[in-house]
Amino acid sequence: MQTSISDTFKTNPHIEEAESILRSCVHCGFCTATCPTYQLLGDELDGPRGRIYLIKQVLEGNEITSRTQSHLDRCLTCRSCETTCPSGVRYGRLVEIGREIVDQHVPRNVLQYVSRKLLRSIVPHPKRFAFLYKTGLLFRPLLPLTIKRKLPLPGSSAAIVTETKARKMLLLQGCVQSVVTPQTNQAATRILQKLDIELITAEKAGCCGAVSHHLSAQEEGLDFMRRNIDAWWPHIEQGAEAIIITASGCGSVVKEYADLLKHDSTYADKAKRVSALAKDISEILYKENLASITTKQASLKVAFHSPCTLQHGQKINGVVEQILQNAGFTLTQVEDSHLCCGSAGTYSILQPVLSQQLLSNKLSALQKEQPDIIATANIGCQMHIASKAQLPVKHWLELVSENML
Repeated sequence: MQTSISDTFKTNPHIEEAESILRSCVHCGFCTATCPTYQLLGDELDGPRGRIYLIKQVLEGNEITSRTQSHLDRCLTCRSCETTCPSGVRYGRLVEIGREIVDQHVPRNVLQYVSRKLLRSIVPHPKRFAFLYKTGLLFRPLLPLTIKRKLPLPGSSAAIVTETKARKMLLLQGCVQSVVTPQTNQAATRILQKLDIELITAEKAGCCGAVSHHLSAQEEGLDFMRRNIDAWWPHIEQGAEAIIITASGCGSVVKEYADLLKHDSTYADKAKRVSALAKDISEILYKENLASITTKQASLKVAFHSPCTLQHGQKINGVVEQILQNAGFTLTQVEDSHLCCGSAGTYSILQPVLSQQLLSNKLSALQKEQPDIIATANIGCQMHIASKAQLPVKHWLELVSENML
């Protein structure tokens, strides 16, 4: 694609990257076939190719309008288009740059501004989120069913005695996951201890930066990333093998620290090291011998929802499924498994209508073969699917942990 960047944007630090991505697009349209919002709305401007064209117009100096902003807002950033694209267009990164520029030129209305500010001020901060979550639980019996289902009861939490092991790996606790489903990381700890691996939590590590990053608060997101690097670095210097992440949404972002901080002379090298060490836990378990810790007598029929951040963001496909099958579980076939469930971080809050349509479609596919349980690999997907599912919804690590000897 030929571009002619406006002088207005030539000083933008990301403009060369954006122009390079634009030039790699050949406008073939393969991406539209796998775009969830295009399938729902049928509008070219609500598909990757159309949004790329809108960003091109913006960078070439055309008028920036709220209509452009709306089309970019409706993108899930699921990156299914990247998996389909034969030219390797880094659409996810382009739309991040495009959104940031558009938001700088098109003021949000009061409702949009406040909702985004509240999300950034609460979700990445576990203590704040926990206070509001627990307050909500007090009034849960009085709430309408539609709201009640979006406020799940907390998972069981049991202290685990950490054993000292020769092999050590860092564990990202996460934000919402650490409050609502603490059993996920507890399951990870139990499994890895059985494999003689000790998980270490860096006390000052926190949000991966995804919430701020995806809501166009780029510098705020980078500050979260820098804080994590500072917290992890002493453990990395002491020989931690990996940074284990049990929420695929967080994993997708941490693996991009190197790219996002490449212009930061203080953190660029450290970010590169962190990204290299970042692993979804499935990447670790896939290489280990699980036969020694599982019964292989599991009788559950499982429908596995592979989050977009796992299959499209991290390009990890079939790994969790193989682990579950090796552990004795029977997996169902899920139609259109490449499509997003509609959670997409804060998308389910900011775009509720589209999100609910995608959720209905996903639940139909997941429940079609009448599984006993639905499993997934990301807290956002887990909560979103559980809000309307007729079956239990768990993180897949819980299933493996429950099936251990």
